[in-house]
Amino acid sequence: MLLEARKPAYLDPRPRSFAALMDLYEANYIRLRRLCPELRSLQGVRVSRVAGAMDVHLEVIERCPYTTTLVLTYYFEGDEGRHRRKSPNLYLRVYHDARQAEVMGRACHRSGEEISVGDHPDWQALEHRWRFNRFLYKWLGYCLHQGHRFEGPGAL
Repeated sequence: MLLEARKPAYLDPRPRSFAALMDLYEANYIRLRRLCPELRSLQGVRVSRVAGAMDVHLEVIERCPYTTTLVLTYYFEGDEGRHRRKSPNLYLRVYHDARQAEVMGRACHRSGEEISVGDHPDWQALEHRWRFNRFLYKWLGYCLHQGHRFEGPGAL
């Protein structure tokens, strides 16, 4: 009997289960650690610059013994260069002991409000967490492919 080749659950466009979501958090942690090898010691605002690619901005918001909360974003010029808007502007929580990274929310550049992943009814929660975190998985892969990396513990 031939065994069916299965792709990792986090590559599916729709969530299968809570366990698959936990696998996605773990995959995001692995990619985030490749992007930021010294994640536990990074402080303040950091910028990763790669020739021919947009700068990636990382800001450490909070550091606790077992977690780090950070924002990962790009900056885009607004109308006539006057405004700089951030996008996708994801708020992440990294659980160092569990080795997981999760999108907590994002800031909406149009309204200026912060959108939490938990702002949805229970029956939609898995779908929204999946969508936000699957986007993070793909974006981190894109950043790594471009050669982005945040080095060293000091702030810019």
